[in-house]
Amino acid sequence: MASLINTTVSSLLLSNSKSIRFTTSLTKTPISLSFAHRRLTVRATGTEKESGVKPQVPDKAPVDGGSSFNQILGIKGAKQEKDIWKIRVQLTKPVTWPPLIWGVVCGAAASGNFHWTPEDVAKAVVCMLMSGPCLTGYTQTINDWYDRDIDAINEPYRPIPSGAISEDEVITQIWVLLLAGLGLAGILDIWAGHTVPIIFYLALGGSLVSYIYSAPPLKLKQNGWTGNFALGASYISLPWWAGQALFGTLTPDIIVLTLLYSIAGLGIAIVNDFKSVEGDRAMGLQSLPVAFGSETAKWICVGAIDITQISVAGYLLGADKPYYALALLGLIVPQVFFQFKYFLKDPVKYDVKYQASAQPFLILGLLVTALATSH
Repeated sequence: MASLINTTVSSLLLSNSKSIRFTTSLTKTPISLSFAHRRLTVRATGTEKESGVKPQVPDKAPVDGGSSFNQILGIKGAKQEKDIWKIRVQLTKPVTWPPLIWGVVCGAAASGNFHWTPEDVAKAVVCMLMSGPCLTGYTQTINDWYDRDIDAINEPYRPIPSGAISEDEVITQIWVLLLAGLGLAGILDIWAGHTVPIIFYLALGGSLVSYIYSAPPLKLKQNGWTGNFALGASYISLPWWAGQALFGTLTPDIIVLTLLYSIAGLGIAIVNDFKSVEGDRAMGLQSLPVAFGSETAKWICVGAIDITQISVAGYLLGADKPYYALALLGLIVPQVFFQFKYFLKDPVKYDVKYQASAQPFLILGLLVTALATSH
């Protein structure tokens, strides 16, 4: 593990001497970000602030004025903040935590051994903290760090390209969240009485996937297929496996079933690629909207989600669990409705509305599947 951590540190700190130069669409003012020897310098119209002095947020807000609610959730249209702790929370994107937290619930349900006792509830809460705020927060922060040049094009007002947070502060946050997540994983293994630290291994493996997803030289996100599947597996399979391993036994059939469900996660991941097409194309990232065009990518996205769930419903029917299969099919119907109402009309304009309206039915379908496998 020490070797992995040293490698990660080295990779993070080798972002020296990189300069990013871009022009905002509002001001047409050249802005240069220079990263050298763990110091972040922000230059705009001759003004320079280094990490020795707190970097300042640009005076002008995003076009839509910005929302405090969006800021704390870490989504597009966020208000510009100067409070460092609000900025830190924004980098962890709390809006992305619920699927991971729900995955733990599904794993606990699938184990068949979760009981509503104070101890089991406490175990589940700690596992959710590990999966959501800690390791998902680590994933989102490290992704924003390595995407700072792309965000400078797509969303120049995000905390890192805007200079609202320094390089040292970002790197510290990455390490604190990673080590906190791995530490909680180790505690859970001891708490569960595991002779093999399976939860720690899952957390370590997931953290490595998060790193190679965002960081060069592998940077899985450069390829729309491998990157999005890795993301889908991290959001669906890994927390489910952790929850099930915490309360029961992780079996090969569950591993296969959840990896299949991760294809639906691939579809969910594609949703976020449409708003980044301009920057992805400029940086040579082959996201699916860039590789296939937005029209084709829209249908790949909804197809991955719907076909996966229909396949799982077929699996449940074949396993002589018709009621669970019918329940899952029933949950697919409103998803399809919202796909046509929002996503297929305009995946950029309606991305938040689509995810807020359709994804609850997807995660309920995950719970239905988990309960079916527990019997």
